[in-house]
Amino acid sequence: MSDLRPFLFELGVEETPHWMIPPALAEIDRLFRDLCQNHQIDPGTLQLDGTPRRLVLRSSGLPTRQADRDELVMGPPKSAGQGAAMGFAKKNNVPVESLTTEVTPKGEYFALRRQIPGREISDILAEALPGLISKIPWPKAMYWTGKGGPTFIRPIRWIVALFGDSIVEFEFAGVKSGALSCGHRRMGSCEIAFDHSNYEERLEKNGVILSAVRRKKRIQDGIRKQLRGKGLTLIPDESLLDDLVYLTEFPTPILGSFNPSFLDLPQEVLSTVMRHHQRYFTLQGADGKMAPHFIAVMNMKSDKKGYVVKGNERVLEARFNDARFFWEVDRQKTLASRIGDLKNVTFQARLGSYHDKTVGVHDGITRLAAWLNLDLDTARRAALLCKVDLMTEMVKELTELQGVMGGLYAKADGEPEAVAQAIYEHYQPQSMEDKIPSTIYGQLLSVADKLDTLEGCFGIGLIPTGSKDPFALRRAAQGVIKILVEGRLRLDLKKAVGAGMDATTLLFADRSASDGTALWDFLLDRIRYYFRDVRGFAYDEVNAVLAGQWEHLPDVESRLYALKMVRQTENFEPLAASFKRIRNILKQAAWVNGDIDPSKLEPGPEQDLYDEMSRVLSLVAGYRKSEDYMQSLAVIATLRPAVDSFFDRILVNAPDPAVRANRLALLGRLFNEVSSIADFSEIVTSSTSE
Repeated sequence: MSDLRPFLFELGVEETPHWMIPPALAEIDRLFRDLCQNHQIDPGTLQLDGTPRRLVLRSSGLPTRQADRDELVMGPPKSAGQGAAMGFAKKNNVPVESLTTEVTPKGEYFALRRQIPGREISDILAEALPGLISKIPWPKAMYWTGKGGPTFIRPIRWIVALFGDSIVEFEFAGVKSGALSCGHRRMGSCEIAFDHSNYEERLEKNGVILSAVRRKKRIQDGIRKQLRGKGLTLIPDESLLDDLVYLTEFPTPILGSFNPSFLDLPQEVLSTVMRHHQRYFTLQGADGKMAPHFIAVMNMKSDKKGYVVKGNERVLEARFNDARFFWEVDRQKTLASRIGDLKNVTFQARLGSYHDKTVGVHDGITRLAAWLNLDLDTARRAALLCKVDLMTEMVKELTELQGVMGGLYAKADGEPEAVAQAIYEHYQPQSMEDKIPSTIYGQLLSVADKLDTLEGCFGIGLIPTGSKDPFALRRAAQGVIKILVEGRLRLDLKKAVGAGMDATTLLFADRSASDGTALWDFLLDRIRYYFRDVRGFAYDEVNAVLAGQWEHLPDVESRLYALKMVRQTENFEPLAASFKRIRNILKQAAWVNGDIDPSKLEPGPEQDLYDEMSRVLSLVAGYRKSEDYMQSLAVIATLRPAVDSFFDRILVNAPDPAVRANRLALLGRLFNEVSSIADFSEIVTSSTSE
């Protein structure tokens, strides 16, 4: 058996954008595993690490050689004769006597069995690694050796490819592989010798903490050390923490301060400047208010003379002065006075300006608020002002504050609190993890804004395809669904987008030339995704409920919870299997509709099913008025004995056409009534009735 040797592969690059590093490492892992699989190599235990200046893959051990393997080469059919066999043998440089016969479903064929000797693993790696590097996908890539040459996200400065004690020799983009790594740009040597056992140790002595987990812990420990005994508390920001892990090779937190007079500015402005422009953590005092201090993370071991802290403080003061200037300039005009300026800003070339969009949102929220019997003046005012902050200097500089600044300026202008808060929150949620707006008017404004964008884009054919979604329509749709469910808004979404209606009845008719059907199909797909992948309901449960008669998403959620619980009872699965059978019977009979004639019911199981169905449906009608789907489905499950008895002893396709039609009507009513809550026939069961 071949002995195992460790393998280390390091790509040294100019600083790679932090957000690209984890996906790149995942792709390197995949590509290397594919390489090993294609060459029948056990990859061993793999470890992937990355910093801004290096991407590293390590294997615990690769064999030195491939195993020899037998190969079966199929030739012509035996019926082709001896001449074909001789030609096949000559092509493969073997005597015709060495051929064998293989029996296949298509007949007997000449074949050749031969042994393929394994190759040296170092040769395979040298041949395959340049291709692996070139296949790493990047959002953007650049030519470094001239047009038509290899591309990469940043210039490659060194390559380490060490298999055991030997270098795997190859070249990529003019850089030859070797056995020397490079340390921190300012704290380390440009040539670091190492072996597999001391690789991380040698890097750390040269200013590089290779492990992202250890860099993260160093940041967290350093922050705790800086804040100890100072009465300050970190405002958690996990996303910023993750960014800093991949922005540094030797992270060290430092504590800085700024002039307390800047606290007169809105906290949202200060924290956005610190977080998005400077990548600083925000701190608060014992009173829970923002403190005039910050935590920065430098890419150095220490700042003994305080030069780094002072430099960060100077930069932040300049940023805050700019923010104060923008705030004071913006406050010289009210939001309402800027509404007309939106005509000068294009939302989308074919959909018009942001003023046009404002009109669409205004009309949409008017309809939504009317459906929920809310104050129309509040809803309309929020819609009219929601996009105006795009015209302010603050938002032009800090685009992350869209909506937030509108809410703050509206409040400063004396607009009603409900209006200001709705504007403040109407871009939420921006992801499935983000919270929804906290107020009903904020929720409606967000829904109206997102639906207006969806209908407008679908109306001109801007429909997401594959990974292309330039207007983030999937995110907008998910936001609508999340708000309607979590906000418990009883809005008929299908009616809102006008699916299947005349264009004149559309909620946003002036923004769309679509009949709403394509958009509704898109939203329905997003609804399935939300309940299945985000909320964790089984796919067949989601299909069953969505096949029922529902009007709003909170109702769907309630039915799903009930179905999930009732599914665990003993009668449910057999009843679901029976409903599959009922659906198939009705489909085969091409049954459309028909009334039950009680006088034609046969005494016994048929009459019993009718009586039991009548009793159950009467109870269900009462439970449905209070939306008690748990009791509704539990009572429906008690139909199982009557349904089983019916199918055991009654012939549905009776010779008498009138009797047959009556029995189909009985099954049809049962199926339709029960399926209005959830279509049991959509449930996947362990056994299926014939």
